[in-house]
Amino acid sequence: MERMLPNNPNRHTRLTTREVPEKGNRNSGNFPAGRTGAARTGRTSLTLPTHMPIDQWRDLGQHIYVINDSSGWWFGDWLIYGQQHYPDRYKHAIAETSLSYQTLRNYAWVAGQFGVDRRRDRLSFQHHAEVAGLNVEMQDNWLNQAERFGWSRNELRRRIKAGLRPPSEKLPANVRVDVTAERRARWERAAADRGQELSAWIISVLDESVGIWQAESTAQLAPGPAEHPQQNGAPLS
Repeated sequence: MERMLPNNPNRHTRLTTREVPEKGNRNSGNFPAGRTGAARTGRTSLTLPTHMPIDQWRDLGQHIYVINDSSGWWFGDWLIYGQQHYPDRYKHAIAETSLSYQTLRNYAWVAGQFGVDRRRDRLSFQHHAEVAGLNVEMQDNWLNQAERFGWSRNELRRRIKAGLRPPSEKLPANVRVDVTAERRARWERAAADRGQELSAWIISVLDESVGIWQAESTAQLAPGPAEHPQQNGAPLS
């Protein structure tokens, strides 16, 4: 496929139906033969043939998805190559295009965190970006789960945020206590006297007990009244 230069918005690229990848193989370089004309891409448009069979239209969409999904890796690897081969010239070369160097640096940073053999073709570039700041073991763990359960990028982000939340911010754990029916009945009567549900009453009683315990512990640690030294049976003035 002929590539459109970013700084030439009026140039068009012909995307032929022969370039649609085989279904189910996102990395395939083998494309089935087309039966009609070509789609024509511009900087801000995609023009399709008047009579395009639905299977070609579907496969073209898949091809566009692959290009979009792969572009992050391509840009990242492209910039890394430039940094390695043209250390004194690559920034100037980028400045002559319409590409954003900061955006490219972000792509390159993610690409640099994952060697080609660690990139998951079933997950998007953005999935990898979500875990790029973690250590290798955690990266693989989260990507394994995202791949296994089919998490979206947003779902992965949500779960990482919950998983890395400090213990004090995590949701409270459930506590189960097995008691006799007689004791439960007594607790329910006591809760009713306070106008509380049983669970709320239990929490309030426990909190009160903790407050009493803390007060007693503080009192035990506090120094007692000062004793005045005496001389000849009389306190010193």
